Amino acid sequence: MSSILLKSAKILDPESSFHLQTKDILIEKGIIAKIGDAIETADRIIQTSDLHVANGFFDSSVSFGEPGFEERETLANGVNTARKSGFTSFLLNPNLQPVTDTNSAVKFLQQQIDPQLIEIKPLGSLTKDFDGKNLAELYDMQMAGALGFYDFKSSITDANLLKIALQYVKSFDGLIFSFPQDKAVAGKAQVNEDELTTYLGLKGMPKLAEELQIARDLYILEYTGGRFHIPTISTKASVQLIKEAKAKGLQVTCSVALPHLYFTSQVLNSFDSKYKIQPPLRTEEDSKALKKAVETGIIDMVTCDHEPINEELKVKEFENASYGSIGLESAFPALNTLFGVEKASELLSKSKAHLGMNTSKIEVDQRADLSLFEPNSVYTFSKEHIFSKSKNSIFLEESLKGKVIGSIYNDSIYEN
Repeated sequence: MSSILLKSAKILDPESSFHLQTKDILIEKGIIAKIGDAIETADRIIQTSDLHVANGFFDSSVSFGEPGFEERETLANGVNTARKSGFTSFLLNPNLQPVTDTNSAVKFLQQQIDPQLIEIKPLGSLTKDFDGKNLAELYDMQMAGALGFYDFKSSITDANLLKIALQYVKSFDGLIFSFPQDKAVAGKAQVNEDELTTYLGLKGMPKLAEELQIARDLYILEYTGGRFHIPTISTKASVQLIKEAKAKGLQVTCSVALPHLYFTSQVLNSFDSKYKIQPPLRTEEDSKALKKAVETGIIDMVTCDHEPINEELKVKEFENASYGSIGLESAFPALNTLFGVEKASELLSKSKAHLGMNTSKIEVDQRADLSLFEPNSVYTFSKEHIFSKSKNSIFLEESLKGKVIGSIYNDSIYEN
């Protein structure tokens, strides 16, 4: 396709001279050729009621299934899901089979995906096969294109291993991820430890499990220096620990999973396994603190924490069900419901800058990297809105606001 025309699109990009203006946008061969008031012709014209456009959405935690768990999600359908949900770039977690822990594993993932369709940055595992004992090929994986190193949802128990890893990657500006949960304190608990979960008879995990791990990790980071990311924090005290670390000048970023902003442990009285995620849903006090930290910038990014799980592992008794929820399809409407359209689009399109990735802006002669959506329709999110192969969404049956129309990246367009 050589030209695409967006008619009467409201532009949401604080870095653009057209921010909050409604304009026609002409894209030719993947480049924004013209932004004006009355552009008439193109090979493809998109004109919908209340059309809004922002920089292409990005997410810092996406899991698929290929290779190894194709029954959950394939790379091809995962890309389709992301693009139709407005995402044009994301980090791909290494929880595959085999685990992404070598140079060749990183290259394999990159070879399966057309870079003209989407920008996928693989994460390599920190340790070999997630064993928590032996560092993986960190330098070689970064040279192959890995953005950082993360033993997905598995905390680094060995403090000395984390110290050595942080010292080692400083020589090539590597980025270490550390899941915030002390395994010994968490034990076999599956939910937050609070009055309701105790009443329900569910084994509760104290917030200390998260906060102790973060405090330890940040103490090590202060000793070693280096770049460090804490994914999916979930408690009020965790926010304070990271705020203090940033005030000291430590190179630390963090994310929060969208469900922790939207839900609290109060929903667990239904015993519905769709609410079983890791970290567990916390209290109203925690959720309010997390939302405030998002608004003030202490939390650098919001992730949908997209994790497909096949039905036979998810639709079970709560205690036996697997953790995880998909989230790409519900990310924009859920954030729009919570924060409004301007903040939602900012959170989804600008957070990759915190990880050192290139960002674009909506200006003439810039590459087309755009998400298209309308912000005002209210509807019940259901399986008909899901493109993923797995349907394990925590947002099923929630009333959400706003719908994604599609995305444009280079010369490709995906529409719903």
